Amino acid sequence: MILVTGGTGFIGQVLVRQLVSLGYPVRLLLNPSMVSPHIPRGVPVDVAIAGIQDERNLRAAMKGVRTIFHLIGTEWNGINADYLNTDIQSADMFSKVASQMKVERFFYLSHIGADKSSAYSVLKAKAMAEAAIRNSGVPFTILRSAVVYGPGDHFTESFARYIHAIPGMILLPGKGESRIQPIWVEDLVTCLLLCLDTEKTVFQTLTIGGMEVLTIHQCIELILSKMGKKKRIVHIPPPGLRTIIVALEQWFSNFPRMYFWMEYLAEDRITALDVLPREFGLMPTRMSQNLSYLENYNNKYR
Repeated sequence: MILVTGGTGFIGQVLVRQLVSLGYPVRLLLNPSMVSPHIPRGVPVDVAIAGIQDERNLRAAMKGVRTIFHLIGTEWNGINADYLNTDIQSADMFSKVASQMKVERFFYLSHIGADKSSAYSVLKAKAMAEAAIRNSGVPFTILRSAVVYGPGDHFTESFARYIHAIPGMILLPGKGESRIQPIWVEDLVTCLLLCLDTEKTVFQTLTIGGMEVLTIHQCIELILSKMGKKKRIVHIPPPGLRTIIVALEQWFSNFPRMYFWMEYLAEDRITALDVLPREFGLMPTRMSQNLSYLENYNNKYR
């Protein structure tokens, strides 16, 4: 049995569908909530309900489980992100219980740039979560991923909403020269599945990204082109834009959660271009080839 946390999210849903299509039995771990979860439609899965600090129910959820994919994160909640509980403490609790329950593999999805001494809360939290997993004794594989994109993502679709939210222009931090290495969600999930099939990645931390390095300015131009929109791209100092984003997220509940990107884009987030072919025998696709889902995006916010 494979247990997936965050299985109702953007990456989790793709992973769950792929696992089930390959014949793996899958169990989704859901946090108790008054909101109906987005369980993948037409995909037969078991469901277990447990809070991220509910050790008793976590043990029950892990009964018979050999592999865990721990995908939950809070960075997409913008200024309301709760890194202590959702990232750090959950990784500590999940990995400790998994070790006690003799889980054979524990996969964790982190970010490029994760560092306990980072000035950015999300990267510091990811590094602390990684450390908790390593210290738990569970056989782990950590993937530090570049920004992931695809239908329903938190990258291209968040920026598409951002483009709609500010009339006439789009504001970017600095000179828009921060470099990122977008990876297609299907390529990321393929990497996770390949790690599952080999023992070589046990007790390893791998850094992965797509096949091209783009500036955020270039990414926004691609998104605008696919949406069929023309807007002026305005570059302003990062501290000023961060203040604007915080205010907009506080004042407007429907404003896209962009605060994470103000931290993420403060520095380059890249790795070796040949990492997927070299480590996984996989040739990743270019971002420009996979953005067709944005072509009709304007209709969602008219």
